[in-house]
Amino acid sequence: MPKKKRSSKSDWARVDAMQDSDIDYSDISKLDEKFWENAQLVMPENKVKVTMRLDPEVLNWFKEQGKGYQTKINAVLKSYVQAHRKASL
Repeated sequence: MPKKKRSSKSDWARVDAMQDSDIDYSDISKLDEKFWENAQLVMPENKVKVTMRLDPEVLNWFKEQGKGYQTKINAVLKSYVQAHRKASL
């Protein structure tokens, strides 16, 4: 199935024309010594390879979203799990 090119609502010409000095970083916290004293490295868990059956409509929709469709499917499933874990507490 050919991929559809999605249109963007971003003004990429304006973004491309920006200089680093045009970017407002004022809302980003400074990473001072105290931050690094308490920082912990958290490595992502390895994914488990599985085979599963999906409705063609579901798989095609995710594929139409472009590159990374399997990651998006995982994110949707993970969100569902987290929501239902919270509901059962």
